[in-house]
Amino acid sequence: MCGITGWVDWHRDLRNQQDVLRTMTARLSARGPDAGGYWLEERVAFGHRRLIVIDAEGGRQPMRGARGEHSCTLVYNGEIYNTEELRQELLLKGYTFSGHSDTEVLLKSYLAWGAECVKRLNGIFAFAIWDNQGETLFLARDRLGVKPLFFSERSGSLLFASELKALLAHPEIEPIVDKDGLSEILLVGPARTPGNGIYKGIRELKGGQALLYSRQRTRIYSYWQLQAKAHLDDPATTVSNVRELFLDAVKRQLVSDVPIGTLLSGGLDSSAITAVASDLFSPLPTFSVDYVDNEKYFQPNDFQPNPDAPWIERVSRHFGTEHRSVVLRSEDLASSLTDSMRARDLPGMADIDSSLLLFAKAIKKDITVGLSGECADEVFGGYPWFHREEALQAATFPWALRLEHRLAVLAPTLIQELNGQEYLRHRYQEALAEVPQESEQKNLIAPGKPSMEKRLREISYLTLTRFMPTLLDRKDRMTMASGLEVRVPFCDHRLVEYVWNIPWELKNYQGREKGLLRQALAGILPEDVLWRRKSPYPKTHNPVYLEKVRLWLSEILVDSNSPLRPLLNVPALKELIKTSSSIPSGRPWFGQLMDLPQLFAYLIQTDLWLREYRVSLSL
Repeated sequence: MCGITGWVDWHRDLRNQQDVLRTMTARLSARGPDAGGYWLEERVAFGHRRLIVIDAEGGRQPMRGARGEHSCTLVYNGEIYNTEELRQELLLKGYTFSGHSDTEVLLKSYLAWGAECVKRLNGIFAFAIWDNQGETLFLARDRLGVKPLFFSERSGSLLFASELKALLAHPEIEPIVDKDGLSEILLVGPARTPGNGIYKGIRELKGGQALLYSRQRTRIYSYWQLQAKAHLDDPATTVSNVRELFLDAVKRQLVSDVPIGTLLSGGLDSSAITAVASDLFSPLPTFSVDYVDNEKYFQPNDFQPNPDAPWIERVSRHFGTEHRSVVLRSEDLASSLTDSMRARDLPGMADIDSSLLLFAKAIKKDITVGLSGECADEVFGGYPWFHREEALQAATFPWALRLEHRLAVLAPTLIQELNGQEYLRHRYQEALAEVPQESEQKNLIAPGKPSMEKRLREISYLTLTRFMPTLLDRKDRMTMASGLEVRVPFCDHRLVEYVWNIPWELKNYQGREKGLLRQALAGILPEDVLWRRKSPYPKTHNPVYLEKVRLWLSEILVDSNSPLRPLLNVPALKELIKTSSSIPSGRPWFGQLMDLPQLFAYLIQTDLWLREYRVSLSL
């Protein structure tokens, strides 16, 4: 895994801009602590930071290659999981290889197939290729958007980078946030509308998109998207296919030249990955996260029915893993809100982010590559909003039902300025309009239940395209800020495509969340683990954390220099802080985990972001 950045300019000689390129590239050093490289020509400049995972010598970047008169240069972040199949195809076409890196295979795939090569890739990636033949820049991002890629097109130039911080290091890009950007932060956040880069003039290439940039034009297009197709497999065949796709995805993603392990929560998803990996690695390193005194303060609720610790021990013992539990302090969670905001370049999922950042830093001491069960809930319908009438009937994103909680803490004048309810309504309708509605979809509707099947299909699409990217952002930024590569087998595009078209009646086998996945994993996991009720990523329940963020936010509210304070309903927030210890938990305002302490922490991160990034608001 790596960090990439670059710049194409039709009006100036970029060979004179080496200092700017080095500054932009240096901002990505956490993503690539092992090596760096630069390449500059008159019209193009590439920078690269490298985390070495495969072929230390043969995978150096930027990488140049040629076929006859056709020469190209590549910078790439990611992993290609069908590298060997592609290599065999290319060998048959007469290509030769000097190493065994996926970087070289990707570069020669472009030389062989041009922009169409992206459709052949199975992996997580964001890359840029400068094609000398047509003086063209080609950018592409993996289908599900696991790896990030931001860009900014200006008059006669285009800049790109893995993270916003690298673009903001360019002297011509200012940290200006307009009305839409602020609406994303205060009304949509910590999610983001796909493609929105928050800062004025910055966009994010969406998952499944590619960009071609030349002197003549800029073309952005989707090379992949979900499609509605008839699901014709019977239940037994469906279960078998899901099982085989899952097993293949995990096995492909266990390739590494450096130490590898799994992130284990004791839940269905991470336990299944651990089961497969433990067959290939013995003993397999596994890692879990917990919090000081969490067992003392944990209270079960609809979103978190039971603690993870006993289940982690059960799974680790069953598969003979070499397990390490990382136990975090509430004080460190609070103090790390600053670092986790810097890792995202934006306010994020508060302590849900900072806990992963601390966790990743701890396990980086033992491994460089980890596999995680992230995204199974999105793919197989595991979240509560797939199963609750309130969410199914809501005319908004089902993971953010309580807009009134957010509006209540904002200044009334700002609410009017942003027109918050209308902004969210527009974004929601925009997302619904994307849901594939092809004629084949009639074959997917369960007899007698057309409206419910249609609605669950909408919820599934919203979750895959609007909620899942938030968790993928979190996973990428927090782990890569620690120099740790984390892979997500449930994001294998073949698995996602197949499950997307399976009727809900099959996905919801026995009326259980992820019932189809449980069927497919029968025999791989112990029965009690297989049917354990879903429990999300663990968060702290220690009141010390709430007290820390209450005091921190209270200081912001009386700070006349706070850039956030004018945006807030200060009297309402002071009252909320005063009564917060007596307000029951279990009513999250975003997702499953972001409750009142996380609301306070999100506002703290927003204040930090406005200050540190010197954000100018253009409303």
